[in-house]
Amino acid sequence: MKNRHPLLDQYVELDISGKTMPIRGKLIDLGQDILVLHNGNQFLYVPLIHLQQLRLSVHDKQDMDVPETLFEHQNELISYRKVLMNAKGMFSEMYIAGNQSIHGYLTSVMNDFFVFYSPVYHSVIVSLSHLKYLIPYNPNVTPYTLTPEQFPLKPSPITLARTFDQQLRKLIGEFVILDLGENPNKIGVLKSIDQNIIELSTASGNAVYIHFDHVKTVHLP
Repeated sequence: MKNRHPLLDQYVELDISGKTMPIRGKLIDLGQDILVLHNGNQFLYVPLIHLQQLRLSVHDKQDMDVPETLFEHQNELISYRKVLMNAKGMFSEMYIAGNQSIHGYLTSVMNDFFVFYSPVYHSVIVSLSHLKYLIPYNPNVTPYTLTPEQFPLKPSPITLARTFDQQLRKLIGEFVILDLGENPNKIGVLKSIDQNIIELSTASGNAVYIHFDHVKTVHLP
């Protein structure tokens, strides 16, 4: 597919779910479930599940020097899972939705979720189906210029399950924050999960019910 797509190595625009403005850059690689864009400064890895439209940019084409990609081998077909595995331990930025862009390190990759360790949120469990894009940084860059002593990479305090559903079920009874706390009704005690419906007890003691498929991230305070 990499050698056949007509927009490969062209300056393009992407519309992705949850982002109002298009993303622009040079299309570097295109796999079965992920594409790679270079915006002049960074590589963006965009899962195709959130790609709404890909088109040639109507803006002036930019001549940009594209450096060597940080980890994947050019003779291998790129895939979402390979990108995540290669990004483990690298300082990265990930974008979930709205203004939810967080910085840290990808520490574990499971069947349908991964764990992202952030100096702000600590261990965040992220559904694979909700990552909009990942930006790995150069090896000499650290989050907020923190030293390794200030921001040691810690293992997750949570025993990891194989799937996102199993992982949430392990947290029943715990005080959790869903979707990075963007909505106060997504902060509370996880009471139960029944037929893909999550029951959360909020600060007021009221029950809130959320469909499992709409949970993007979960972390403990």
